[in-house]
Amino acid sequence: MSSRPPHPRSHPPSLPPSLSVAELDLAAPDGPVLSLRPAPGGPALVPGDVYALVRVEGRPAATVLGTVAEGDDPAEVLTALARERLAATGPRADAERLAAVRPLARPDVLARNRKGLTPPRTAVIVATRERPEQLARALDSLLAQDHPDHELIVVDNAPRTTDTHDLVTGKYAGRVRYVREDTPGLAVAHNTGTAASDATVLAFTDDDVIADPHWLTALTEPFAADPGLGCVTGLILPARLSTPAQILLESHGGFAKGFAPRLYDPAEPPADEPLFPFTAGSFGSGANMAFRAAALRRAGGFDPATGTGTPARGGDDLYAFVAVLSAGFRLRYTPEALVWHHHRETWQDVRNQAYGYGAGLTAYLTATLVRRPRMLPALLTRLPRGLAHARTMTAQRGGGHEGQGVPGEHGTHHHPWPRSLSRLERRGMLYGPIGYLKARTQGGKR
Repeated sequence: MSSRPPHPRSHPPSLPPSLSVAELDLAAPDGPVLSLRPAPGGPALVPGDVYALVRVEGRPAATVLGTVAEGDDPAEVLTALARERLAATGPRADAERLAAVRPLARPDVLARNRKGLTPPRTAVIVATRERPEQLARALDSLLAQDHPDHELIVVDNAPRTTDTHDLVTGKYAGRVRYVREDTPGLAVAHNTGTAASDATVLAFTDDDVIADPHWLTALTEPFAADPGLGCVTGLILPARLSTPAQILLESHGGFAKGFAPRLYDPAEPPADEPLFPFTAGSFGSGANMAFRAAALRRAGGFDPATGTGTPARGGDDLYAFVAVLSAGFRLRYTPEALVWHHHRETWQDVRNQAYGYGAGLTAYLTATLVRRPRMLPALLTRLPRGLAHARTMTAQRGGGHEGQGVPGEHGTHHHPWPRSLSRLERRGMLYGPIGYLKARTQGGKR
């Protein structure tokens, strides 16, 4: 079976040509507006549909989607929607309840009380390949972080030109370390970055993000508060929704995991997630994750036969999440750690991504069983429900999270997920184990 999605036989669905993306900051859920501004690096707001992150005293709290007519005050329109959404409540998942039982103090409270929970020394690792313009945008945001002790490492993965080397060693000389890895594959590049640092915490993000200035502090502070924590993931929102393809992707899940903190503890498996820990996609995404270095190394690092750039096409982040949990460490999701992601822009990009989702899912499951065969009985007992879950997931992407307003609203079918993409995702699932084994044969066992 080919690792390439088949030639398109369908056309993209009819969607709005673009949405403005903004940030609305309120002093309190029912308080005055502190600011309204475009998303970082985005164009000014214009009349039409606006997708906005709602902050409360600077903290991400929800997203809303509203229509601003000519002559309307955008702040008034979005604030009314924000207050309605912030007032809404719903049942909490087990992982959310566990996070509430074991809360972490807010960073500003910690600072005022001087409790000494300083974020640990951290290395930020960015793997990249031939995208110097996007990389420069990401590095500029990473150099603006308020974290007190961190270094930046760029891993140039299987480069064809010297563009990335020239950028990092020129414009960012003395501020960003350059490391070259000639073997293609995202997991290989991440392992190379891991080996290049002796930091206590290793944070990973992509070259197509803009990091919020408080991102790294919010992502790494939990490690200081919880010695049993092995991994922290954060919130990923769209930097732009300027094409129908970007809107479709965000309408059906995107990368966001909601605005409620969650804690996953292998000693207290969530009863409402019977597939735990194999539902790794609910834990977070590779564009916004950090690991305690000792935990990641104990878990064996990333599987080099997974990830973008290998025949497996993905699954490197999902594998690492499950590996760390199976090693006995906890995983926390914190929405205060925010990055803005530049989604792919074309219909073919969405097709490729749908196929890659499916392939990465079954590739990571295959990797888990190959490298951790003791987990096979647990997977087999969950397999029937797992197959049903996978079919539901591909038939109707999304499902939403509390406090999250998205273009089209998850589950309302305003922008239905095309059946052609569901078929592609399922074909990717069939291919994933083949791709993983092919990657190992080609040298991914290193």
